[in-house]
Amino acid sequence: MWVHPEEVLQAGALWITERANPYFILQKRKGHGDGRGGLAGLLVGTLDVVLDSSARVAPYRILYQTPDSLIYWIIAHGCSRKEITEHWEWLEQNLLQTLSIFENENDITTFVKGKVQGIIAEYNKNHDVKEDDDTDKFKEAICTFRKLFGMPEEEKLVNYYSCSYWKGHVPRQGWLYLSINHICFYSYLLGKEAKLVIRWADITQLEKSATLLLPDAVKVSTRVAEHVFSVFLNINETFKLMEQLANIAMRQLLDNKGFEQDRSLPKLKRKTPKKVSALKRDLDARAKSERYRALFRLPKDEKLDGHTGCTLWTPFNKMHILGQMFVSTNYICFTSKEETLCSLIIPLREVTIVEKADSSNFFPSPVSISTKNRMTFLFANLKDRDFLVQRISDFLQQTTSKIYFERETTGSGSLLSSSPQRSSLGSEGSSEGERQFNLNDNSVPTATQALMTMYRRRSPEEFNPKLAKEFLKEQAWKNHITEYGQGVCMYRTEKTKDLVLKGIPENMRGELWLLFSGAINEMATHPGYYEDLVEKSMGKYNLATEEIERDLHRSLPEHPAFQNEMGIAALRRVLTAYAFRNPNIGYCQAMNIVTSVLLLYAKEEEAFWLLVALCERMLPDYYNTRVVGALVDQGVFEELAREYVPELYDCMQDLGVISTISLSWFLTLFLSVMPFESAVVVVDCFFYEGIKVIFQLALNVLHANIHQLLGAKDDGEAMTVLGRYLDSVSNKDSTLPPIPHLHSLLTDDGDPHPEVDIFKLVRSSYEKFGSIRADVIEQMRFKQRLRVIQTIEDTTKRNVVRTIVTETAFSIDELEELYVLFKAEHLTSCYWGGTGGSNPTERHDPSLPYLEQYRIDLEQFRGLFSLLFPWAPVNGAQADPLALRFFRLLDHNGDSLINFREFISGLSVLCHGDLTEKLKLLYKMHVIPGKYVCVYCSQRGKEGEDVLRIGDWISLLLTCMSSSLSLLQSQFIELCKTLYNMFSEDAQEQELYHATATVTSLLLEMGEVGKLFWTRPGGVFQQRGQGEGEKESQARPCGPAKRDGRGEQLSAMEDIKLEDSSPKDTGTSSSMLISDDETKDDTSMSSYSVLSGGSHELDDKLHCEDINDDTVLVRSKNGPHDWAITFEQFLASVLTEQALVLYFEKPVEVAARITNAKNVRKVGCSLLSASDYEISLSG
Repeated sequence: MWVHPEEVLQAGALWITERANPYFILQKRKGHGDGRGGLAGLLVGTLDVVLDSSARVAPYRILYQTPDSLIYWIIAHGCSRKEITEHWEWLEQNLLQTLSIFENENDITTFVKGKVQGIIAEYNKNHDVKEDDDTDKFKEAICTFRKLFGMPEEEKLVNYYSCSYWKGHVPRQGWLYLSINHICFYSYLLGKEAKLVIRWADITQLEKSATLLLPDAVKVSTRVAEHVFSVFLNINETFKLMEQLANIAMRQLLDNKGFEQDRSLPKLKRKTPKKVSALKRDLDARAKSERYRALFRLPKDEKLDGHTGCTLWTPFNKMHILGQMFVSTNYICFTSKEETLCSLIIPLREVTIVEKADSSNFFPSPVSISTKNRMTFLFANLKDRDFLVQRISDFLQQTTSKIYFERETTGSGSLLSSSPQRSSLGSEGSSEGERQFNLNDNSVPTATQALMTMYRRRSPEEFNPKLAKEFLKEQAWKNHITEYGQGVCMYRTEKTKDLVLKGIPENMRGELWLLFSGAINEMATHPGYYEDLVEKSMGKYNLATEEIERDLHRSLPEHPAFQNEMGIAALRRVLTAYAFRNPNIGYCQAMNIVTSVLLLYAKEEEAFWLLVALCERMLPDYYNTRVVGALVDQGVFEELAREYVPELYDCMQDLGVISTISLSWFLTLFLSVMPFESAVVVVDCFFYEGIKVIFQLALNVLHANIHQLLGAKDDGEAMTVLGRYLDSVSNKDSTLPPIPHLHSLLTDDGDPHPEVDIFKLVRSSYEKFGSIRADVIEQMRFKQRLRVIQTIEDTTKRNVVRTIVTETAFSIDELEELYVLFKAEHLTSCYWGGTGGSNPTERHDPSLPYLEQYRIDLEQFRGLFSLLFPWAPVNGAQADPLALRFFRLLDHNGDSLINFREFISGLSVLCHGDLTEKLKLLYKMHVIPGKYVCVYCSQRGKEGEDVLRIGDWISLLLTCMSSSLSLLQSQFIELCKTLYNMFSEDAQEQELYHATATVTSLLLEMGEVGKLFWTRPGGVFQQRGQGEGEKESQARPCGPAKRDGRGEQLSAMEDIKLEDSSPKDTGTSSSMLISDDETKDDTSMSSYSVLSGGSHELDDKLHCEDINDDTVLVRSKNGPHDWAITFEQFLASVLTEQALVLYFEKPVEVAARITNAKNVRKVGCSLLSASDYEISLSG
């Protein structure tokens, strides 16, 4: 191909000149095409790999040089001699003579370069080639990647790195290629080639390791091997990208959203050196956006546009604070360089003015931002102020939300007055014109405010002292808001954190939860969303709503707010609305406890958005069906316990206590294990600081009970120790009367533990374990997420195998290997798509039963069929029709997908069935071609509540394969073709062909006899004609039918029908049964020729004494459709030929077929690998 001219300093180094003229030179890479060209060729090949030379892809090139110049220009390169020769001939015919008329060498060079660039531009225009952001060097890497590993175009390369791969104690220098779905390595050193391909979805552990020998290494572990890579130029960049790609793969296993690549990621807006691929930059932008959203608790669809260093003027202490400004589509955020010193969030919906202020020595390059609540923020020391102001102005123009103005209410009295969403959804007397929010039923009271304000009870004897302390807290917060700002735009400082740790006042708790969790932002940008969701979910019933109804009265039953219909109805609406918003989660136990507490301090809509923030951002994946997030954090907690309380860790592991306590503590944020008035203080801290508070508190509880736990003899005693301690945690500042704690009522059978003040406990957790950082927790979460999800996948595999192992003759190991192949075929189709009509991402639903989680369509089945099924013809074109018939036979519910159980049911018959079962299966596949459907089977599959076992399914198949299901002539022709294709390349090929010819001749004679007489209709299956307006033909009986007094037969099962979509046969003769391609010798052909005409004189040989008394025979008048044979005839005919009997009784080597399937690397139509490829060494 033509390339943009580039200078070459040394034309002869490592290249051989094959052709030359005064201006152009055609060269070939040394060692190419001649067995690596001896030692010199081996060295050149090694250098090409190590240095990532483009000659690996294009071993031919054409150089341009003027006679008096020492500088060469490469203008074309090629993968083959044919390609480069075409370019050379074009130059000689069209350019060489033209160059001789120029007098100036500079003019010649300019002309040649312009001509080549014009050719490239014309080619791109004619072939609709769009210029992308990838460099030519990276495009060469993509070509190398696809060529080396056989990857299709759908597999996108993200980046590649030079490194060493350790095979044993020998390092192999080469290149590591990271694509969206695979990690690949290639090395070529002195004739020895090494390749490695690992699917990201198969990685169980990914970590950086450091030893004396390998100070910077990355260890990649799968279920079968460990791989170590080292000598990276930038190991941190490489490892971060590997983490990100592995995370995407884990998300794909967890749900279908991982397959939906977000193509709307922001590109870099400034001029940036294009040293990496566009996809790599997009993934970097994705990672930065995720960190940005997590840092400032922003909605999950917010995307970072850019960030810059600056200073922020803080009026409360009259200082410039050094930090970073972040700008995104809807927010401007700031965080100080010194952690926790100051952070700021400014929603663009609140901004009124953005302007450049006058520069001075005190405020260099300042930008002033004013908001609607009359706050002004002054940023200075901005390097590119003009560009920044323009970007913010552009985003302001795009901000079309009018939520603030629509929902703004004046004089609400809210301390967070910039949060107008705190206005009531309904008034107590409904007399002020507000819409009464009562979407349930007119007779059911509706909570128009936080439930705590409606059911607050004060204890008279403790009223005054506690109320006074509560009043002081409120005054402290009011003073703080006055000084640091109100609403979302509040300056968040160390003082804010101190106030949170001292406890949030009761009547401010809901507002501050909304603010600190970020739920206020989603609520502001989605007005009316909750109300619409409640309306849509009214009267809808599913599994989630049933579980919600079951748990409603178990949600804080000791609190008076949930001892009446108002609280229960509010809880029902919030949980049901969220189940409809996020059906992937629906409802999970523990959500009811958390939501009930949210409703005590927030209104319904506010509680809903707080629940959204919890489930989707702050506790990701906690409340799905498999509580993956909680299991991940359980693993993180174990790591933290090993690091911070090592003397206790081994004891707790032996007792198995950590896994027990962590789920109950984390899922309910201690609400289910602590007294209510104490647990809400934990929730206060959680909404401000995030999950690190829960880890700190859990570690502190263990540390406080270390001596008792070390002396515990079993897990029961350890749980009792922890239970008593948590029951004793008290909140002496609470103005609420003591609420009986259900957990303490159940466990209080001994002396109570001394009281523990909740505020001292929280403060102590910060002092002892406050060094835990959020970014460290995220790194630990990644490590544990790999382990948890792969453990879930292994559990799923074991459950599937355990379910069907008793229903088939396959061993457990064979079933596990087959399951891995089945799953890998599905994932491959999800990676690269397919030509089938079904969407692969819709076939994997982790919420379904184990056997239904992975399903494949016809396209994926064809790949497995050719690799695993003994009857698959060697010729792919011949295998497709048989695979189609087999697939439709296995798809008994008619959804065009088969699950693992159905897949094994068919393979089991072929590998372990006896002769009769195999022949019945072969016969049935041709009785039901195309769109034939057995209504009985489909009804059982759709309407039956129980899932058919494999044995039942096979029995049902064999029941349908009754002898009354006759094989029509067109179907018989297809059966003969199948038999001939099956025997291709068999050791007994000729004998099998002769036997088939004999059996075919015999069956043809039987079919001709059947044309003379046919059985009176009334049987099990009804066959429909294909002609338009054609009447239904009557079906043949399932067995011997008895006649009633009117001489008609009674059907045993009249509701079973069989639809025939095969074309009508019009005069098809038996000479059409075989083509020249199928003819293997003269004998088989002559066998067909003898019966080419068919005998019509056989009716004279048919005597009445041969006919049963019960059977009514009539002369056929319907033509070729009456030509048919039954299964008994087919079976009897096959049994007459020993060669066919031996073929169908031949044992199948299942293990060999599985091994072969795992090693096949046909990309796109077959499997890559069940786990990771073996290292292939050559030479």
